[in-house]
Amino acid sequence: MQNDFLSAKKQLPFLGVGLGLRTELAESIFAETTAIDFLEIIPEQYMGKGGESRERLEKACSLYQAVSHGVNLSLGSTDELDWSYLRTLKQFVNDIRAPWFSDHVCFASLGQVYLHELLPVPFNRTTIEHMTRRIKQVKAYMELPFIIENTTYYMNVPGSAMSEAQFLSELLEQADCGLLLDINNVYVNCINHGLDPYGFLDQLPLERTVQIHMAGHKQSGDIVLDTHGSSIADPVYDLLRYALGKPGVKVHAISIERDQNQPAFTELKEELAAIKSIYKNATSAALSVKKAGA
Repeated sequence: MQNDFLSAKKQLPFLGVGLGLRTELAESIFAETTAIDFLEIIPEQYMGKGGESRERLEKACSLYQAVSHGVNLSLGSTDELDWSYLRTLKQFVNDIRAPWFSDHVCFASLGQVYLHELLPVPFNRTTIEHMTRRIKQVKAYMELPFIIENTTYYMNVPGSAMSEAQFLSELLEQADCGLLLDINNVYVNCINHGLDPYGFLDQLPLERTVQIHMAGHKQSGDIVLDTHGSSIADPVYDLLRYALGKPGVKVHAISIERDQNQPAFTELKEELAAIKSIYKNATSAALSVKKAGA
């Protein structure tokens, strides 16, 4: 079993609790540097752009450590990797001095046309082999720690022969990369598909978790939708506590994704503070256990 990533993970900085940079929130983000530890930036919104976008990016990076969270890599696609995109992405992550970069376990393009959706892949070993090759190519080119995010899916994809947890576990191990664990996505998928979210977390190699996403969702009839447009629900906070309390889990960053229905910034500050408290308590508990066993 490969463990190069786990060795590299030990050298990564601990960034704390942060927020996704969104245009509507920018002025509040620039004014609230005591509430926010770092920023997560979607590179496609800034790569190759000038004017106000460039000014916003430069100001953000002058105030905060930033990480890159992409949406167009399309790791599950049968298209060839977009090397022009990767060249621009590599320049971007170097410019913002990101300690790692991330993208999703999905496909987002077909016939070299971006679909503007993060679509699920079949959970089977053929997909694992395909995505492992692509992840290794991306890692070798980017020369920076790479972490992949679990996404939501609302139907069982034809061709699936294993559970999502089994698929993610094998993919992470074979590709030897890190995990961006989206806690809300775990909750949404498990509720929609009749699974136990705590049991789901138990099956993952959580020691590979570098970053965690927190977000809101809404109930629509019998389905829970991942909207990034509402406050974080209590069951999602509970899952965060559980994940952080697992043995061997050392998370380097937690960030909130809020993409629509932006609230008063005081609400986001309250969520940031709540997450910081959970994070601090989990870290303190882990240190106490370590000292007791020393």
